[in-house]
Amino acid sequence: MFCVFLLLFTLTGRFPGAYSFQETRGVHDSMITKVMPKTMKAVGLYKYLPIAETESLLNLEVPIPTLRSTDLLVEVKATAVNPIDTKQRAPKPVPPAQQFEQFPRILGWDGAGIIASKGENTKYFNVGDEVFFTADLRRNGSNAQYVAIDEVMVGVKPKNFTFEQAAAMPLTTVTAYESLYDRLLLSENDKGKTLLIINSGGGVGSVASQLAKNLGLKVIGTAARPETEAFSLQHGVDIVLNHTKDLLPQLEAHGYGNGVEFILVNYDPYPYWNTIMAAAKPQGRICLIVDSSGLVDIRQLKDKSLTLVSEMMATRIKYDTEDKNRYHEIFEDVTRMFEAGVLKSTLTKTMSPINAENLREAHRLLEEKKVIGKIVLSGF
Repeated sequence: MFCVFLLLFTLTGRFPGAYSFQETRGVHDSMITKVMPKTMKAVGLYKYLPIAETESLLNLEVPIPTLRSTDLLVEVKATAVNPIDTKQRAPKPVPPAQQFEQFPRILGWDGAGIIASKGENTKYFNVGDEVFFTADLRRNGSNAQYVAIDEVMVGVKPKNFTFEQAAAMPLTTVTAYESLYDRLLLSENDKGKTLLIINSGGGVGSVASQLAKNLGLKVIGTAARPETEAFSLQHGVDIVLNHTKDLLPQLEAHGYGNGVEFILVNYDPYPYWNTIMAAAKPQGRICLIVDSSGLVDIRQLKDKSLTLVSEMMATRIKYDTEDKNRYHEIFEDVTRMFEAGVLKSTLTKTMSPINAENLREAHRLLEEKKVIGKIVLSGF
């Protein structure tokens, strides 16, 4: 065996698996990296189609992503599927000519893997680190063997998590964290106050409930099925209301007729608007993470001096804000929480391998609203 290694060293100048200096395409700096293939497997699309169409998601062979100076190149071990993936893939309300892409669109903005290479201006990670990440919707995503991501959108994978458990968490966790800490401005000083989470059985709701419980808040959730009610209770919710019925008498029956201090709306706010206005205590705060399907009367906010805020994960990276490193701080904090057991993964279903057939099935399940928790695909 040693002779084989020695022969390879003589012929190539390095031992198998060793790292070498290699210039990444499109970047004028050298970096330590494994010798990379020129192409990779991926699942993507050229046409925006219903998921029943076989061309809605295709198995592809595409070039390895080009790195920017603050990017990491992550070898993907697992990728999660979210409702945003199905919305990005679905047919668009545009002319037929705009339903096509010249280059393949690769979805997936939640994943975990190992850093294979990095740009010259990166400072937080090293090649070989195990990480989890949420990617940039404007770029190709994690339904591929490799993905290029700005390092602020990356965190150290919790040591007690598998790649699959870790891949399930970044997008929903960062969204929930920003909603509670950065938008609703919750802190340990709010211990004993009440947070109402509309749709607490969803991805963001099931993380937000854990975060709020950790701060000492009373958490009231809403669900419609026995399975989602049970899932909510397993993830920190104290009381579950039925959101197919009027929430106000249910709140009153549980002793909250005077309202709640905080409300997180993980669903279309339009059908709930008057209920939200009535349920919020004077000077309360409300956070929306979903677009309203209709116009709402914001004049109702004034009487109680209510604060209305919105959360869109990746605003800071999209607009290159001065505080975009906040993402890195969030990842550091939630990794500690995962490792301490304060937060737990919401992974409920794993599929393998990562291919078009399995991703189409995952999209179908999400669109049919048959999913509780997160679906993750692993391995190529």
